[in-house]
Amino acid sequence: MRSCLIVDDSSVVRKVARRILEDLDYIVDEAEDGQEAIDKCRQEMPDAILLDWNMPIMSGLEFLKLLRAYVGGEKPRVIYCTVENDVGAIALALKSGADDYMMKPFDRNVLESKFQDKAAAA
Repeated sequence: MRSCLIVDDSSVVRKVARRILEDLDYIVDEAEDGQEAIDKCRQEMPDAILLDWNMPIMSGLEFLKLLRAYVGGEKPRVIYCTVENDVGAIALALKSGADDYMMKPFDRNVLESKFQDKAAAA
């Protein structure tokens, strides 16, 4: 089975995303911030990461840069998830190693489309 790490400081977002991803047959783990996420990735690298941008302790951007520099950190498909609609912020995320992005609030169809693309590519 494929695995996904949901990284978001909102327990509501994590809960909603978990339900959708488990319906898509992902094994799901969660992290509240970038530091917890990088620690989990060092233990076991997921196949995909749903990444919030604005978090305490370590931001999504800081996490993404650390992840991509880590051995095996190029493997996960990273979907950047944000309330920001600033084209510059989205471009920075993609330049820093995000594979795709989606806006919050998201619904089941949007999230499924981002992760079904991954399933088709796998």
